[in-house]
Amino acid sequence: MNMEAFVLGCGGMMPLPYRHLTSVLLRRDGDLFLFDGGEGTQVSLRRLNLKWKKISAIFVSHTHADHVTGLPGILMLSAQVDRKEPLFIYGPPKIAEYIETSRKVLDMYINYPIVVKEIAAPCVVHSGEDFTIRAFPLEHTKTCVGYTLEEEDRPGIFNPEKAAELGVPVGPLWGKLQKGQDVTTDSGKVVHPSDVMGKPRKGRKFSFVTDTLYKESIANEVKNSDLLICEGMFEDELIDQAKEKKHMTASQAATIAKDSNSKRMAMIHYSPRYTDKDLEKLLKQAQQIYPNAELTRDRAHYEIPYED
Repeated sequence: MNMEAFVLGCGGMMPLPYRHLTSVLLRRDGDLFLFDGGEGTQVSLRRLNLKWKKISAIFVSHTHADHVTGLPGILMLSAQVDRKEPLFIYGPPKIAEYIETSRKVLDMYINYPIVVKEIAAPCVVHSGEDFTIRAFPLEHTKTCVGYTLEEEDRPGIFNPEKAAELGVPVGPLWGKLQKGQDVTTDSGKVVHPSDVMGKPRKGRKFSFVTDTLYKESIANEVKNSDLLICEGMFEDELIDQAKEKKHMTASQAATIAKDSNSKRMAMIHYSPRYTDKDLEKLLKQAQQIYPNAELTRDRAHYEIPYED
Protein backbone atom coordinates (compact mmCIF):
# COMPACT_ATOMS: atom_id res chain seq x y z
CA MET A 1 0.00 0.00 0.00
CA ASN A 2 1.56 3.26 -1.12
CA MET A 3 1.67 6.35 1.09
CA GLU A 4 3.07 9.69 -0.05
CA ALA A 5 2.88 13.35 0.89
CA PHE A 6 2.69 16.35 -1.45
CA VAL A 7 3.51 19.83 -0.18
CA LEU A 8 1.01 22.12 -1.92
CA GLY A 9 2.34 25.24 -0.19
CA CYS A 10 5.15 25.85 2.28
CA GLY A 11 4.82 29.55 3.15
CA GLY A 12 3.45 31.36 6.18
CA MET A 13 1.65 34.67 6.69
CA MET A 14 1.38 35.80 3.06
CA PRO A 15 1.75 34.13 -0.34
CA LEU A 16 4.73 35.00 -2.49
CA PRO A 17 5.07 34.73 -6.29
CA TYR A 18 7.12 31.56 -5.81
CA ARG A 19 5.57 30.23 -2.57
CA HIS A 20 1.96 29.33 -1.78
CA LEU A 21 0.60 29.14 1.76
CA THR A 22 0.75 26.05 3.94
CA SER A 23 -1.04 22.95 2.71
CA VAL A 24 -0.08 19.26 2.55
CA LEU A 25 -1.89 16.43 0.79
CA LEU A 26 -1.38 12.88 2.05
CA ARG A 27 -2.26 10.06 -0.33
CA ARG A 28 -2.66 6.57 1.10
CA ASP A 29 -3.77 4.33 -1.74
CA GLY A 30 -7.31 5.49 -2.53
CA ASP A 31 -7.58 7.91 0.39
CA LEU A 32 -6.63 11.57 0.04
CA PHE A 33 -6.28 13.66 3.19
CA LEU A 34 -5.65 17.42 3.13
CA PHE A 35 -3.86 19.11 6.03
CA ASP A 36 -4.60 22.86 6.03
CA GLY A 37 -5.52 24.76 2.90
CA GLY A 38 -3.85 28.12 2.43
CA GLU A 39 -3.96 30.29 -0.69
CA GLY A 40 -2.65 28.50 -3.75
CA THR A 41 -3.80 25.02 -2.75
CA GLN A 42 -5.84 24.57 -5.95
CA VAL A 43 -2.94 25.73 -8.12
CA SER A 44 -0.58 23.08 -6.78
CA LEU A 45 -3.26 20.39 -6.98
CA ARG A 46 -3.67 21.18 -10.67
CA ARG A 47 0.06 21.41 -11.39
CA LEU A 48 0.63 18.04 -9.70
CA ASN A 49 -2.37 16.55 -11.51
CA LEU A 50 -3.73 15.16 -8.24
CA LYS A 51 -7.25 13.71 -8.03
CA TRP A 52 -8.61 16.47 -5.81
CA LYS A 53 -12.16 15.17 -6.17
CA LYS A 54 -11.19 12.15 -4.06
CA ILE A 55 -10.19 14.21 -1.02
CA SER A 56 -12.20 12.54 1.74
CA ALA A 57 -11.17 14.59 4.77
CA ILE A 58 -9.58 17.94 5.57
CA PHE A 59 -7.68 18.52 8.81
CA VAL A 60 -7.30 22.15 9.87
CA SER A 61 -4.66 23.16 12.40
CA HIS A 62 -6.32 26.50 13.26
CA THR A 63 -8.42 29.24 11.72
CA HIS A 64 -5.79 31.85 10.89
CA ALA A 65 -6.25 33.06 7.31
CA ASP A 66 -2.99 31.65 5.94
CA HIS A 67 -4.21 28.12 6.73
CA VAL A 68 -7.82 28.24 5.58
CA THR A 69 -8.35 30.77 2.79
CA GLY A 70 -7.87 28.11 0.13
CA LEU A 71 -10.70 25.96 1.49
CA PRO A 72 -13.74 27.73 -0.06
CA GLY A 73 -12.29 27.12 -3.50
CA ILE A 74 -11.76 23.45 -2.70
CA LEU A 75 -15.38 23.11 -1.57
CA MET A 76 -16.71 24.73 -4.75
CA LEU A 77 -14.30 22.79 -6.94
CA SER A 78 -15.57 19.52 -5.49
CA ALA A 79 -19.10 20.45 -6.58
CA GLN A 80 -18.01 20.42 -10.23
CA VAL A 81 -18.13 16.62 -10.30
CA ASP A 82 -20.78 14.08 -9.42
CA ARG A 83 -19.84 13.34 -5.84
CA LYS A 84 -21.87 11.34 -3.33
CA GLU A 85 -19.24 10.66 -0.69
CA PRO A 86 -19.21 13.09 2.24
CA LEU A 87 -16.31 15.45 2.79
CA PHE A 88 -15.25 15.54 6.43
CA ILE A 89 -13.65 18.69 7.82
CA TYR A 90 -12.00 18.61 11.25
CA GLY A 91 -10.56 21.51 13.20
CA PRO A 92 -10.59 23.53 16.43
CA PRO A 93 -13.47 25.82 17.45
CA LYS A 94 -14.65 28.30 14.78
CA ILE A 95 -13.92 26.03 11.83
CA ALA A 96 -17.64 25.22 11.56
CA GLU A 97 -18.53 28.91 11.64
CA TYR A 98 -15.91 29.67 8.98
CA ILE A 99 -17.18 26.95 6.64
CA GLU A 100 -20.85 27.83 7.15
CA THR A 101 -20.29 31.58 6.73
CA SER A 102 -18.21 31.03 3.59
CA ARG A 103 -20.93 28.87 2.08
CA LYS A 104 -23.60 31.43 2.88
CA VAL A 105 -21.76 34.60 1.84
CA LEU A 106 -20.41 33.08 -1.37
CA ASP A 107 -23.74 31.40 -2.12
CA MET A 108 -21.90 28.17 -2.82
CA TYR A 109 -23.46 25.44 -4.93
CA ILE A 110 -22.69 22.25 -3.02
CA ASN A 111 -24.05 18.93 -4.27
CA TYR A 112 -22.48 16.58 -1.75
CA PRO A 113 -22.55 16.18 2.06
CA ILE A 114 -20.09 18.26 4.10
CA VAL A 115 -19.60 17.09 7.67
CA VAL A 116 -17.76 19.58 9.89
CA LYS A 117 -16.57 18.42 13.29
CA GLU A 118 -15.00 20.75 15.83
CA ILE A 119 -12.51 18.91 18.00
CA ALA A 120 -10.97 19.24 21.43
CA ALA A 121 -7.46 17.78 21.38
CA PRO A 122 -6.08 15.37 22.34
CA CYS A 123 -8.41 12.96 20.56
CA VAL A 124 -8.77 10.55 17.67
CA VAL A 125 -10.56 12.50 14.94
CA HIS A 126 -10.72 10.06 12.04
CA SER A 127 -10.05 6.38 11.50
CA GLY A 128 -10.16 3.61 8.93
CA GLU A 129 -9.81 -0.14 8.94
CA ASP A 130 -6.13 -0.08 9.85
CA PHE A 131 -5.20 3.49 10.77
CA THR A 132 -6.15 6.40 13.02
CA ILE A 133 -5.66 10.15 12.71
CA ARG A 134 -5.12 11.86 16.03
CA ALA A 135 -5.10 15.53 17.02
CA PHE A 136 -2.94 16.91 19.82
CA PRO A 137 -2.74 20.42 21.31
CA LEU A 138 -0.18 23.01 20.21
CA GLU A 139 0.37 26.49 21.67
CA HIS A 140 -0.31 29.39 19.34
CA THR A 141 -2.10 32.75 19.50
CA LYS A 142 -5.37 30.89 19.06
CA THR A 143 -6.41 27.28 19.55
CA CYS A 144 -4.21 25.14 17.31
CA VAL A 145 -3.63 21.41 16.89
CA GLY A 146 -1.15 19.06 15.26
CA TYR A 147 -2.07 15.77 13.61
CA THR A 148 -0.62 12.28 13.24
CA LEU A 149 -1.74 9.49 10.96
CA GLU A 150 -0.60 6.17 12.37
CA GLU A 151 -1.11 2.75 10.86
CA GLU A 152 -1.65 -0.41 12.87
CA ASP A 153 1.06 -3.06 12.79
CA ARG A 154 0.89 -5.38 9.79
CA PRO A 155 0.92 -9.17 10.18
CA GLY A 156 4.28 -10.85 10.10
CA ILE A 157 5.53 -12.75 7.05
CA PHE A 158 3.83 -16.09 6.44
CA ASN A 159 6.13 -19.15 6.48
CA PRO A 160 4.75 -21.68 3.97
CA GLU A 161 7.38 -24.30 4.82
CA LYS A 162 6.36 -24.22 8.48
CA ALA A 163 2.68 -24.49 7.54
CA ALA A 164 3.35 -27.55 5.38
CA GLU A 165 5.46 -29.06 8.14
CA LEU A 166 2.51 -28.69 10.55
CA GLY A 167 0.20 -30.41 8.09
CA VAL A 168 -1.75 -27.39 6.83
CA PRO A 169 -2.55 -27.98 3.14
CA VAL A 170 -2.13 -25.27 0.54
CA GLY A 171 -5.40 -23.42 0.08
CA PRO A 172 -8.01 -21.52 2.13
CA LEU A 173 -6.51 -22.55 5.49
CA TRP A 174 -3.33 -20.66 4.66
CA GLY A 175 -5.40 -17.55 4.06
CA LYS A 176 -7.16 -17.94 7.41
CA LEU A 177 -3.85 -18.21 9.23
CA GLN A 178 -2.62 -15.04 7.53
CA LYS A 179 -5.79 -13.27 8.70
CA GLY A 180 -5.09 -14.25 12.30
CA GLN A 181 -7.47 -17.22 12.58
CA ASP A 182 -6.75 -20.63 14.09
CA VAL A 183 -7.21 -23.61 11.76
CA THR A 184 -7.61 -27.36 12.26
CA THR A 185 -5.78 -29.84 10.03
CA ASP A 186 -7.28 -33.09 8.73
CA SER A 187 -5.52 -34.89 11.59
CA GLY A 188 -7.30 -32.71 14.14
CA LYS A 189 -4.25 -30.62 15.04
CA VAL A 190 -5.00 -26.97 15.85
CA VAL A 191 -2.52 -24.58 14.26
CA HIS A 192 -2.29 -21.00 15.53
CA PRO A 193 -1.23 -18.02 13.42
CA SER A 194 1.77 -17.51 15.71
CA ASP A 195 3.01 -20.98 14.64
CA VAL A 196 3.49 -19.91 11.03
CA MET A 197 3.71 -16.10 11.06
CA GLY A 198 6.72 -13.92 11.77
CA LYS A 199 6.71 -10.99 14.17
CA PRO A 200 4.26 -8.15 13.42
CA ARG A 201 5.71 -5.48 11.14
CA LYS A 202 5.51 -1.81 12.04
CA GLY A 203 3.00 0.40 10.27
CA ARG A 204 3.88 3.93 9.13
CA LYS A 205 3.38 7.28 10.83
CA PHE A 206 2.94 10.74 9.32
CA SER A 207 2.94 13.89 11.46
CA PHE A 208 1.96 17.49 10.71
CA VAL A 209 2.96 20.25 13.13
CA THR A 210 2.66 23.96 12.43
CA ASP A 211 2.10 27.27 14.23
CA THR A 212 3.20 26.67 17.78
CA LEU A 213 5.66 27.56 20.46
CA TYR A 214 8.30 24.92 21.04
CA LYS A 215 6.99 22.37 23.55
CA GLU A 216 8.79 19.25 24.73
CA SER A 217 5.48 17.36 24.60
CA ILE A 218 5.35 17.61 20.80
CA ALA A 219 8.22 15.14 20.44
CA ASN A 220 6.24 12.50 22.32
CA GLU A 221 3.19 13.05 20.13
CA VAL A 222 5.13 12.60 16.88
CA LYS A 223 7.42 9.86 18.25
CA ASN A 224 8.87 7.54 15.60
CA SER A 225 7.35 9.40 12.66
CA ASP A 226 8.39 8.13 9.25
CA LEU A 227 7.79 11.66 7.96
CA LEU A 228 7.42 14.73 10.16
CA ILE A 229 6.34 17.95 8.46
CA CYS A 230 7.20 20.60 11.04
CA GLU A 231 7.17 24.37 11.22
CA GLY A 232 10.58 26.03 11.18
CA MET A 233 9.48 29.61 10.62
CA PHE A 234 12.46 31.62 11.86
CA GLU A 235 16.24 31.48 12.15
CA ASP A 236 17.66 31.10 15.64
CA GLU A 237 18.65 34.77 15.88
CA LEU A 238 14.93 35.67 15.86
CA ILE A 239 13.95 33.39 18.71
CA ASP A 240 12.49 36.31 20.71
CA GLN A 241 10.24 37.19 17.81
CA ALA A 242 9.30 33.52 17.47
CA LYS A 243 8.30 33.40 21.13
CA GLU A 244 6.30 36.60 20.87
CA LYS A 245 4.35 35.31 17.85
CA LYS A 246 4.24 31.76 19.21
CA HIS A 247 6.17 30.11 16.41
CA MET A 248 9.29 27.94 16.23
CA THR A 249 12.81 28.34 14.93
CA ALA A 250 14.58 25.88 12.65
CA SER A 251 16.65 24.53 15.54
CA GLN A 252 13.53 23.93 17.62
CA ALA A 253 11.95 21.97 14.77
CA ALA A 254 15.16 19.93 14.54
CA THR A 255 15.11 19.30 18.28
CA ILE A 256 11.61 17.85 18.00
CA ALA A 257 12.73 15.62 15.12
CA LYS A 258 15.77 14.43 17.09
CA ASP A 259 13.92 13.86 20.37
CA SER A 260 11.05 12.07 18.63
CA ASN A 261 13.37 9.71 16.77
CA SER A 262 11.68 10.68 13.52
CA LYS A 263 13.17 9.10 10.42
CA ARG A 264 12.67 12.17 8.27
CA MET A 265 11.79 15.80 9.01
CA ALA A 266 11.00 18.51 6.49
CA MET A 267 10.40 22.10 7.59
CA ILE A 268 7.43 24.17 6.45
CA HIS A 269 5.63 27.50 7.06
CA TYR A 270 8.54 29.85 6.45
CA SER A 271 8.37 33.55 7.21
CA PRO A 272 7.99 35.61 4.01
CA ARG A 273 11.16 37.48 5.02
CA TYR A 274 13.14 34.54 3.61
CA THR A 275 13.70 34.06 -0.11
CA ASP A 276 14.30 30.52 -1.28
CA LYS A 277 18.04 31.22 -1.17
CA ASP A 278 17.77 32.56 2.40
CA LEU A 279 16.17 29.29 3.51
CA GLU A 280 19.56 27.61 3.36
CA LYS A 281 20.40 29.38 6.62
CA LEU A 282 17.43 27.71 8.32
CA LEU A 283 18.48 24.37 6.90
CA LYS A 284 22.06 24.66 8.17
CA GLN A 285 20.87 25.56 11.67
CA ALA A 286 18.49 22.60 11.73
CA GLN A 287 21.08 20.16 10.42
CA GLN A 288 23.44 21.00 13.27
CA ILE A 289 20.93 19.26 15.55
CA TYR A 290 19.21 16.85 13.18
CA PRO A 291 21.50 16.09 10.21
CA ASN A 292 18.69 14.70 8.06
CA ALA A 293 16.61 17.89 8.20
CA GLU A 294 15.15 18.99 4.87
CA LEU A 295 13.37 22.03 3.45
CA THR A 296 9.95 21.60 1.90
CA ARG A 297 9.25 23.42 -1.33
CA ASP A 298 5.97 23.97 -3.12
CA ARG A 299 4.98 20.74 -4.87
CA ALA A 300 7.68 18.68 -3.14
CA HIS A 301 6.88 14.96 -3.06
CA TYR A 302 7.77 12.53 -0.27
CA GLU A 303 7.41 8.74 -0.47
CA ILE A 304 6.66 7.12 2.89
CA PRO A 305 7.77 3.47 2.57
CA TYR A 306 7.33 0.63 5.00
CA GLU A 307 10.23 -0.08 7.32
CA ASP A 308 10.28 -3.70 6.13
